[in-house]
Amino acid sequence: MDLLEYQGKQLFARHGIPVPSGRPATSVAEAVEAAEDVGYPCVVKAQVQIGGRGKAGGIKVAKDRAEAEEHAQAILGMDIRGLTVHEVWIEKASDIAAEYYASIVFDRGEKAPLVMLSTQGGMDIEEVAANDPDALARLHVDPLLGFQDFHGRRLAFEAGVDADVVRPIGAMLAKLYEAFIAEDATLVEVNPLIVTADRDVTALDAKVTLDDNALFRHPDNAALRDVSAEDPQEQMARERGLTYVSLDGNIGILGNGAGLVMSTLDVVTQVGGAPANFLDAGGGAQADQITSAVEVILANPKVTAVLFNIFGGITRGDEVAKGLIEAFAQIKPTVPFVVRLDGTNDVEGRQLLAEANLPNVHTEATMLDAARKVVELAG
Repeated sequence: MDLLEYQGKQLFARHGIPVPSGRPATSVAEAVEAAEDVGYPCVVKAQVQIGGRGKAGGIKVAKDRAEAEEHAQAILGMDIRGLTVHEVWIEKASDIAAEYYASIVFDRGEKAPLVMLSTQGGMDIEEVAANDPDALARLHVDPLLGFQDFHGRRLAFEAGVDADVVRPIGAMLAKLYEAFIAEDATLVEVNPLIVTADRDVTALDAKVTLDDNALFRHPDNAALRDVSAEDPQEQMARERGLTYVSLDGNIGILGNGAGLVMSTLDVVTQVGGAPANFLDAGGGAQADQITSAVEVILANPKVTAVLFNIFGGITRGDEVAKGLIEAFAQIKPTVPFVVRLDGTNDVEGRQLLAEANLPNVHTEATMLDAARKVVELAG
């Protein structure tokens, strides 16, 4: 779950990480009131879960009430790379002497948190990594050992930060790591991490991604979810207890088990198709779950054909067939379906489908044949 900037800063503040004072606002009037409270000069910052806000005109400095009102009026409702700005963050302007970059991300390949630091903050870190990889100091942290003081000093020296802020930068990294672990985050990023004219170190930005699977341990964080920014199909699937990820194609995919679904996506792509989604109905999917899955898949108007690939272990083929029959009764799909049933009660499932004689439903014996058929039907 991605947090908005100000939500990330509030999370940082709980862990003693210095952040500029500010207030959120959802209207021009609230923004002006917040600016008066924060004081001038202040910064009006668009709150959307995407980078590039400054380049898009979503971050403006206001030196007085009139400018605060003008900027809030322009930014609220602005479209930034496909996302509409519904909220702004009004923040006290900072006196910036230097801009650094700091982040902690969970490196799945190394099975450990990766801490990164660079003196080239305030710009796209991807460009820094590509053009000057030595400018980005990196360190994997043993989860059992945790982040130690010498880790911070090592990263600061390797990144080439100013000598007088080596210890403050190290202390900041330690606090970021503490927040990363305590909040079950998968990403904590500060760009820029600034050094002020008084040589204080402050997080001027906050990009935080939390592990959805750990939100039951953090009810306060779970309440921060921005439903309006989520993909509508993914939101619908979550409400129905389904694992769903939207993709860019036109072939709806349903399987039981993440491995089988990923294999299905690969095979469909291999034979020339373009999957519209990843949908795992789970290892013991019942008829009502299958019906819900069909509703979620067909909520995407780009879908022109659907592939069911079921290998029955815990999942029973007859339950899948009953769910599909019920879905056709309720939803009356107009796109073709290709069904491959194998495993537990597959014969009974295929028999139920044959007896129901559902319009435009085709059965295939193998995953490859099913993939070829659905690509043909999808057009």
